Amino acid sequence: MILLALLVTAVQQTSEPPSSGPPASAGPVFNGRARELSVKIPRLEAAITVDGILNEPAWSSAAVLNGFSQYAPQDGIAAVDSTQVLVWYSATALHFGIRAFQPRERVHATLADRDKISQDDYVQILLSTFNDGRQATVFMVNPFGVQADGILVEKGTLPGGGFTSGAVQARETPDLNPDYVFQSKGRVTDFGYEVEVRIPFKSVKYQAAAVQTWGINIVRKVQYRGYEDSWAPAQRAAASFLAQSGTLTGLTGLERGLVVELTPEITQRTEGLPAVAGTAGGAWNYNANTPKIGGTVRWGVTNNLTLNGTANPDFSQVEADAAQISFDPRQALSFPEKRPFFLDGLEQFSTPNSLVYTRRVVQPVAAAKLTGNAAGFNLAFLSAVDAASASTSGRDNPVFNIIRLQRDVGKQSRLGLAYTDRVNGANWNRVLELDGRLVSQKIYATQFQLAGSATERLGVRTTAPLWDVRFNRNGRAFGWTSLFNGIADDFITESGFISRTGQVHANLHPRYTWFGASGAPVEQFSTDVNIDDLWAYRNFFHSGDARDKKLHFNFNTQFHGGWTLGAYLLLESFGYDPAFYSNRFRIERPGVNGQPSDTLPFTGTPRLPNRDWVFSLSSSQTKFLSFTALYIWGQDENFYEWSSAHIRYWSLSADVRASEQLRIGATYVLNDVSRRTDGTRVGRQRDPRVKVEYQMTRNIFVRAIGEYFSDDTDALRDDSRTNLPLLVFDAATQRWVRTVAGTNNSVHGEFLFSYKPTPGTVFYAGYGANLTEPAAYEFKSIIRRNDAFYVKASYLWRL
Repeated sequence: MILLALLVTAVQQTSEPPSSGPPASAGPVFNGRARELSVKIPRLEAAITVDGILNEPAWSSAAVLNGFSQYAPQDGIAAVDSTQVLVWYSATALHFGIRAFQPRERVHATLADRDKISQDDYVQILLSTFNDGRQATVFMVNPFGVQADGILVEKGTLPGGGFTSGAVQARETPDLNPDYVFQSKGRVTDFGYEVEVRIPFKSVKYQAAAVQTWGINIVRKVQYRGYEDSWAPAQRAAASFLAQSGTLTGLTGLERGLVVELTPEITQRTEGLPAVAGTAGGAWNYNANTPKIGGTVRWGVTNNLTLNGTANPDFSQVEADAAQISFDPRQALSFPEKRPFFLDGLEQFSTPNSLVYTRRVVQPVAAAKLTGNAAGFNLAFLSAVDAASASTSGRDNPVFNIIRLQRDVGKQSRLGLAYTDRVNGANWNRVLELDGRLVSQKIYATQFQLAGSATERLGVRTTAPLWDVRFNRNGRAFGWTSLFNGIADDFITESGFISRTGQVHANLHPRYTWFGASGAPVEQFSTDVNIDDLWAYRNFFHSGDARDKKLHFNFNTQFHGGWTLGAYLLLESFGYDPAFYSNRFRIERPGVNGQPSDTLPFTGTPRLPNRDWVFSLSSSQTKFLSFTALYIWGQDENFYEWSSAHIRYWSLSADVRASEQLRIGATYVLNDVSRRTDGTRVGRQRDPRVKVEYQMTRNIFVRAIGEYFSDDTDALRDDSRTNLPLLVFDAATQRWVRTVAGTNNSVHGEFLFSYKPTPGTVFYAGYGANLTEPAAYEFKSIIRRNDAFYVKASYLWRL
């Protein structure tokens, strides 16, 4: 009944007309819905103060972008809440003034940390400075002018549909990890909110032409309605969102100036360990490390080419990676890059199948990077000398050299080439690849990748291929994605990330979306089918049957106001995987007639059938609260013992905005697997995590994080077959030994004080501790295993 009441409240929201607001500029007007998308903005020599109040004389001459269209949940209709964007430029910067009309009491705004405004109302400015219809720099602001920024490079991987994705989306989302220096200030007004933005030309790369034409679009998120509006009347039935943007024409006399940025940094870390390992309380030893001095330099060689260098950088994480629960232990897990040196220009290293994964560079002694555009090519080159601790021997310094070239073919298509090289003493690994994306008839896209690896380890050389083909149709109502790829057993990429090799993967994912009338209780309903087969690489070329087969039926509904509800049926069949299990287990056979026990090979059940039911719910982004829930129940695979099991999986998250300054984020993940034979539990993981952030000012915040990860595993047996104990190999004794029931309960806590006036200028002071206890969630015998205090300071000099 509570859920029903919430949904009824959501669908009963009424459309309220915006307040009249201030008059628009007297400059030229460009109406997006009238397709007045070629914009010539005035060049003005005016000095203004970025204060969020558009009252200087320059704004009265600015060009006006209005006539926004709704893009999500459906396109082709006028935006309900109107928006005016004033634009002009000077010799050194591009200026935007945003007037967003909506009821004042419905404005969602917090004094958030950088890049943490996705739950607020916000405006995105997408600048495609090379006007290639494929990539854009993204500048985002909320009603207070709090910033988020990043890069959007369209790769043809559209989110939406399927297992946990909710309603189908029609455009790719930007990567918010890169940071740019720009100024913004905003305020809530009687008519909605008003924001002023100044983007220095020093902060972006652009063409070398005397007269510039840039792609531009403005996207506005209206949280209380759950709508996304676009100035350019973009259609969902398109392979590219950026290719539908408008243009800024006739930009002349841009003065980027000397672009040299120096960022020296100093870090100090004090690490603590108990004097007697494994004890609670008592003496505690602290080791204060010598302060570490390093730095980076960034030089804009030309308007479109940037050279970065770093020496002895601090690459410690300000926030630890959150724990992940793996559904399939045969697949490795990756983590996002968070280190500033690698984030700058990271999008230009992107390849299909992640053949460039910069976290492979653990702790470089020194590194250099060149990114930009030269001779019509997008160019990215990275060279790094890693710490000796990252080498196999512990004495050699691994050396990385990575190069990536891309070239546009027509308006939306491209070709790319990548080469990676890692030398580790006498061992080395090299990968060469060719990839491309071809767009036709605006809604069809074909993507391909061909790669080969050559590796030498301990004098043995191997070579192996990788291939990948994808064909997608992104229609408004009907579309599909499909892929066919193979990664040979011996394919190795020591500079990239492949979750598992030795597989051939085929997937077909058609979907259909129905759109309700604007403001109707149901605004979007989508259904899709996911047909997914996986072969062992060698079996595929010998007409072998698919090892893993999946057939998923997915249904998603988006209600007026932003609520989404999903239901899914997963029919799957998993084949025994000898490559993973044959050397992992043996079976203990008891001795007969006084004979000693013996071991038998673990052969596994040939095939495990699955049937899972999945339900998901996401709330609208209210002013104070939003939440998501996912529940899985049914018959699933028991990867612990390779037998059928019952699964119960919960994933819950909530974001509470208690005030404009206080934010609380909580998540809870439960994965519970029990045997179908007798109902006993074979494994359970629980992971609650709470993050509390208080934004003291726009530049200062404090954060506390607490996470408790518990992993309980029963003693393993040959379930559903012989029921005999399973043995694992003990490297210490060089013997096969029985598994025993165990629990691993780890507690992680951290506190951070952060001062970040601009990207690059930061001061961090933090404390982190790792603790354990023998029994989960008893909080009686908690043992502190280690802790650390750290301080980091850096300063950005822009010359």
